[in-house]
Amino acid sequence: MKRIAAPKQWAIPRKTATWTVKPRPGPHPVEECIPLLILVRDVLKYATVSREAKKIITHGQVKVDGRVRKDHKFPVGLMDVIEVPIMGEAYRVLPSKRGFTLVPIEGEEVSFKLCQIKNMLTVKGGNVQLALHDGRNILLPIDNPKVSPHEVYPYKTRDTVKISLEDQEILDHIPYSEGAYAIVVGGKLRGEKGEIVEIRKRLGRRASTTVIQKGDGVRFETVMDYVFPVGAPTPLIKLPSDGGT
Repeated sequence: MKRIAAPKQWAIPRKTATWTVKPRPGPHPVEECIPLLILVRDVLKYATVSREAKKIITHGQVKVDGRVRKDHKFPVGLMDVIEVPIMGEAYRVLPSKRGFTLVPIEGEEVSFKLCQIKNMLTVKGGNVQLALHDGRNILLPIDNPKVSPHEVYPYKTRDTVKISLEDQEILDHIPYSEGAYAIVVGGKLRGEKGEIVEIRKRLGRRASTTVIQKGDGVRFETVMDYVFPVGAPTPLIKLPSDGGT
């Protein structure tokens, strides 16, 4: 991939060289991810050149969501948990005005991840499959196929689930509703956060929107699909400070 055509959120100089690493197909689309090599070299500054960054990665020194990743092209994206055990450091990938920011985390926060439900499907046997924003699929069993999935499970599209990285179990559920705390993950207001105070559903060409109130009382409106609930009524994760990079 040419550097000049790389997504804007990649923290790389554009005119020092012609080419840069292109992420492999994976859990996040190209425009919403950062290759692991760029993360290690240009964001975390663990290396100065690609060769050094590749050695760090191929030697198994970096974990993504609890698993060692040795592919320097692996795509890292929203809400992923990055661990560097040899340095004793861990980070969560969160949105910011410039694209993405890495928020240092520790303790229990390293063991779980928040994932937004993008779709709910009924699969063979009448069971329900949750399709999450990072490509994960969680199968939920239903004993009686004639019963509606919404009568058995409280989950809906756009809700958020708290996932254990060790066993992929659902630990908690955050509904997409008024009173939930959310962060904006797309559009011009990317990185803004606050409490959901109103959901305006519309039919036709006009997109449904969500009104969010920030801590200072200022309200703003954004497209519903850009809003990612992270807790109710308070966030379950450490969030970036205002103006993160």
